[in-house]
Amino acid sequence: MSWLFVLLQQLKQFVVPLLVLVFLGRGDRNQLWSLIAVGGFVVVALWRYLTFRYRITADSVVIDSGLLERSRRQVPFSRIHNVAIHQSLLHRLFGVAEVRLESAGGDKPEAQMRVLQLDDAIALEALVRRRGAAAPAPAVAEATAPDDKAEGRVLLALPPAEVLRLGLISNRGMIVVGGAAVAFSQLNPQLPDDVSDRWSHGLEAFFGNLHFSYGQYALAILAALLGFAVLLRVFSVALALLQYWGFRLEEHGRRLTVERGLLTRLRTSAPRRRIQSWTLRESVLHRWFGRRTLDIDSAVAENGNQRRGLRELAPIATAAACDALVRNLLPGAAWPPERWQPLHPRAWWRLSLPGAVVALVLAAALCWRLGAWGLAALAWLPWAVFVARQHARRAGYAIDDRLVAARSGWWSRRWRFAELDKLQALELRQSPLDRSLGMATLWLDTAGAASGPLRLRYLPLAQAQALRARLGREVARRPLRW
Repeated sequence: MSWLFVLLQQLKQFVVPLLVLVFLGRGDRNQLWSLIAVGGFVVVALWRYLTFRYRITADSVVIDSGLLERSRRQVPFSRIHNVAIHQSLLHRLFGVAEVRLESAGGDKPEAQMRVLQLDDAIALEALVRRRGAAAPAPAVAEATAPDDKAEGRVLLALPPAEVLRLGLISNRGMIVVGGAAVAFSQLNPQLPDDVSDRWSHGLEAFFGNLHFSYGQYALAILAALLGFAVLLRVFSVALALLQYWGFRLEEHGRRLTVERGLLTRLRTSAPRRRIQSWTLRESVLHRWFGRRTLDIDSAVAENGNQRRGLRELAPIATAAACDALVRNLLPGAAWPPERWQPLHPRAWWRLSLPGAVVALVLAAALCWRLGAWGLAALAWLPWAVFVARQHARRAGYAIDDRLVAARSGWWSRRWRFAELDKLQALELRQSPLDRSLGMATLWLDTAGAASGPLRLRYLPLAQAQALRARLGREVARRPLRW
């Protein structure tokens, strides 16, 4: 039934033109052309099925494919960075899966097998895991021994209660609302304007007949906002259940494997050595629930906005569990650091400048429109200074012979760190304002960092220069591990 999945993939790309042709076309001729188009897709799907083959050699996966132009692609196991196994609901009904073999630096999968038996897909993942860092064995049978399918060591498993907490903490409900708005706008570009006009006229007529006082209007608006917030949380919980149900992080030797999903099951794995940087995040809601999130950047290129590599090690976990996970995957590393180095003494002034500029511009605009009442916008200045002081007080950096780390944030907090062996380039940056204040920012690049470079911000200039020199010597004498 492999051809069926190829057919559905093709129809998914042309479903809108076909529906327009069937339902909006006139006469039997359009329906005949639609049937001919579907028949053509069936022929192409069957042809692809008949011309696609893959085989396992001692050290590679070899794939033969192509309709008119035939190609043979050989992917060595040692070059495969990530093995992603995808199961939609239809895949699970047939007991099959889609497998993508990805390498570091590629903008698309090195190989993609749309339909494999699930046992074959897991066996291929185990084969890559065993042979990726080892010399080729004399026989393929040895590499696919029964112990390849042995369960790995579970590092983190999320029970349903934790997935519910993840839904309450995250703002994934906005993804559902935004996706629905985009879909409706694509179907009818005038729909957003029509809906907004109808809602505005309807609300105006509804509230006009009620004759509320100002206090009652305020309560009604507050209740509407509260209802919308509750609806967003419901969407967020539902999406978290769909995406993270049954989340398991396992360690198979030198590889990490993540499996998750309620209807669509995703299974992806990558070598531990490919991890380039680590990020711990903690929002206000995280702190209320006593939880954090642990993400990684790995040495795999991004395909547009789609993150194909292993990304989330702990979507939600306690602070102690996140720290223990880091220490387990970075043996010998001191995490969390015992001492954090502070920023420049005037860093708070540098951080408060954007808020101050916004307040001054807003006050000027309001004064032009409202007169002296516009000066009320200057009340934002004390708050901007207070927030900047809190950010500067909590921010800092730490460095030892293994890790370099930076922390930032006050309302929402963030810790980012990387091994010295993963650093590729160092850059010292100064804006004109930084030069006048005697401070600088050190940018540390790693391979494939989707979150951008690691930044040590607003350090005293002499300290930043000394740190760049020290890290430069360390990076020059250490071999790059990625």
